[in-house]
Amino acid sequence: MTNELGTRMRQLRKRACLTQEQLAELAEVSVSTIGRLENGRLPEHRLRTLQKVAEVLNVKPEEWQRLTATLDGTQPALADPAEVLIPADTRGEPTPAAQPEEPVPTGQPGEPAPAVQPGTRTGAPAPAAPLPAPGTAVSWPAGPLADAAASLAREVGRRWQREEKHRRVHDPFPLPVRYQPAPAVLMDRPENIQRLQPGVPARELDLNGDLRTVADTYRSVESQRLVILGRAGSGKSILAIKFVLELLAAPASPLRVPVILSIGAWDPLTVTPRDLLVDHLLRDHPHLARTTSEGATLAAELVDSDLILPVLDGFDELAEALRGPALEALNATSHPVVLTSRRDEYARAVREVHAPLVLAACVELADLSVEDLAAYLPRTDRLGNSLGSRGATGVWGAVLDELRAYDTAASIQLGQVLGTPLMVTLARTMYSEVPGNDPVELLDTARFPTGRHLEEHLLANFVPTVYRHRTPERADPARGQRNRDPEQAERWLGYLAHSLATGAHERRDLAWWRLGASVRLPIRVLHTALLGGLCMFAANWLVMLFAVSFGYIPSVQTSVILEVAVFGLCSAVVFGLAHCALAAAGRTVAVPTQVRLRLAAVTPGVEHRPVREIRTRFGVGLLGGSVLGVAHAWTTAMFRALAGTVPRADLIGAALQDTLALALIFGLTAGLTFGLVAAFEAPVDIAAAATPMRLLSVNRATATRQFLVLAAAVTAGLAVCGRVVVGLLQQVLPWTLVWPLDEALLLGAVGGLGGSAAYVLALTAWGQWLTVARFWLPLTRRLPWDTAAFLDDAYRRGVLRQAGAVYQFRHIRLQQHLARVHGGSGRGTSYVKPGLRRRASEGRASPEAVEDLPGGGEIIPPP
Repeated sequence: MTNELGTRMRQLRKRACLTQEQLAELAEVSVSTIGRLENGRLPEHRLRTLQKVAEVLNVKPEEWQRLTATLDGTQPALADPAEVLIPADTRGEPTPAAQPEEPVPTGQPGEPAPAVQPGTRTGAPAPAAPLPAPGTAVSWPAGPLADAAASLAREVGRRWQREEKHRRVHDPFPLPVRYQPAPAVLMDRPENIQRLQPGVPARELDLNGDLRTVADTYRSVESQRLVILGRAGSGKSILAIKFVLELLAAPASPLRVPVILSIGAWDPLTVTPRDLLVDHLLRDHPHLARTTSEGATLAAELVDSDLILPVLDGFDELAEALRGPALEALNATSHPVVLTSRRDEYARAVREVHAPLVLAACVELADLSVEDLAAYLPRTDRLGNSLGSRGATGVWGAVLDELRAYDTAASIQLGQVLGTPLMVTLARTMYSEVPGNDPVELLDTARFPTGRHLEEHLLANFVPTVYRHRTPERADPARGQRNRDPEQAERWLGYLAHSLATGAHERRDLAWWRLGASVRLPIRVLHTALLGGLCMFAANWLVMLFAVSFGYIPSVQTSVILEVAVFGLCSAVVFGLAHCALAAAGRTVAVPTQVRLRLAAVTPGVEHRPVREIRTRFGVGLLGGSVLGVAHAWTTAMFRALAGTVPRADLIGAALQDTLALALIFGLTAGLTFGLVAAFEAPVDIAAAATPMRLLSVNRATATRQFLVLAAAVTAGLAVCGRVVVGLLQQVLPWTLVWPLDEALLLGAVGGLGGSAAYVLALTAWGQWLTVARFWLPLTRRLPWDTAAFLDDAYRRGVLRQAGAVYQFRHIRLQQHLARVHGGSGRGTSYVKPGLRRRASEGRASPEAVEDLPGGGEIIPPP
């Protein structure tokens, strides 16, 4: 049936006098999609993709019926594709496109359409398929791609449900995050947003709502492109999470899987939005690295098949010079997207490119009102004497009375600060959950003359508050959950935040495999060289001790010890040069492996690494092994010259023979070994990257298996490749070469153990984590010795959050504050002891006296 459909589509394209490239451009799909469609190699046809192509080809109704009749039996052949493309509105009213009195074209094949000339575009692009309203029966076609989309949807839903629970969004109830239409200059024209044909009047957009209605608001936007604006801490990320969960919880399966990704580190000048989304999927969902019959990964196929709805969080966190190019890159497409940003940063980008996000509606989050605070804050106080009393305000009574008055400078200032969920959460943590802290001090304008001082006060005391001393449970299952010194924790977190601020622009993603990048490049080169030299030196000694103990070598000579030391030094130079080469190519930071070693990976029907990846691994191994072989040959020649075992006349010739032979032997062995390992690699399971520590555990197991396989393969490979290479060289060249099996095995053991250990420890993500984050950074007191447990503990305390395979600070404001405090750590600490703060608020000590107390002063950076 797929071959029949491909034949029909090819005939229709030729009838329209269009090439595949022209059809792909007009239908706004990729050329590869058209090719697979016509060759019958696209078994999972999406009705929307077929619809877009059919519109361009001006397919008649009877032709459309024949096309849909050839689809897979699991995909119903609908006589009216508008049933899927334009579902009923979520409020139960028909959409304008479905009203008979307004003949708006639905895009169904067979309806009159403007004439399409080869190489030109139609008058208006086809609207994207809307998400189904609740209750609409829509399903993906069966097949591997549909299974990948369904499993991705389940994993995304579980992940963000867990994160929403961890953030205590529903404790005691969600803050009322409301939104309203943004100014008209920040959104496209209504007729463009509604994808109307010329002459059709636009209806009024209803863009008012809150957390409970954000999914319905998005469904009412025909273009399915939405921008969410709000000031820092206003709840944009929480709204995005709620939006994703609402879409995934709808009774009908969504046509696209919503995926949240932070774009603060995106460089739109070098990475397209499509590649950004594919890379994100591969990082957080390694099972999508499986390849299809076309050679593309499942992640790329999901994106190219329009099965992913990107929710781009943090547009304002892009470098200022990159916001304009980023907006232009997004405007070059019409695919559905949700974008969050602060208003001022987005407005400047709009002015820079002279256009908002095309086809996009835009909403703006409103501040919390005093009534919202009065309903929320008293219910978070579970420490007061009034607990259990109906309507009691607890410690917040005096503050709320002042806010209700709203006629003083202090109440106005505090009301503005507490207008965002972020500051309300910080205030709740500091005053509702710590005995003895009195929020009345927030009304002290002498101590906090501006709102910026109030915000810095709440940010500065958040970390010390959550790290306050607590009695641990006797059987606490949480790893790393123990009392830590608040000042030490703040210093370590400050270093992590500061490491994210280094580079071209500030990053949000705190990835365990990038912690080594915070160390200066010369130190990293020295670190790699030392690891390589030490591993080869240790492997030499282990093999020699083994040989002496079993009688292969009578004793260890002094010259042998020196030769081992020099060979270790040469190996260190080789590994150092390799790191410099990687630095020149911008690849010094190893990324986590997305594969595992499986014998079944080479069997038919099981996903495995593409042939080009195996060839690349073989080439890299061939080059690295050849360099190591040359180093070994000249090290041996140097010691032969010093020992006088070879006549000077024959020394150069022997060195050249060894150089050629060992370069070929070492190079072929390393190349074949790395290629073999690549052939046995298969993508990891879907749950492998559920959390950063889970991904770390998977990489540790993979690195261990890689070491064992590489060591055994190199040991055997040197013996076999040596015998083959020596035999061939003796037939081609007039040389006399020998390759004894016992010596070959000893040399192979040295190369296998030393080279494999150096590779795993210096050039893999887990190895860099082990040697840098677990040893070097704790040794220099920049991180604790139990780094993994510390990160997990910070997540449990609410300082960090999990975003797939990486951590992020709870908010960019907290990250920036900790980085700033770390940069000026020599000035003191931002921690104010709770007891001293309480006495100051009660009048027994002035704020100035508190600031003068040793170790108890508060550093407030100038606003």
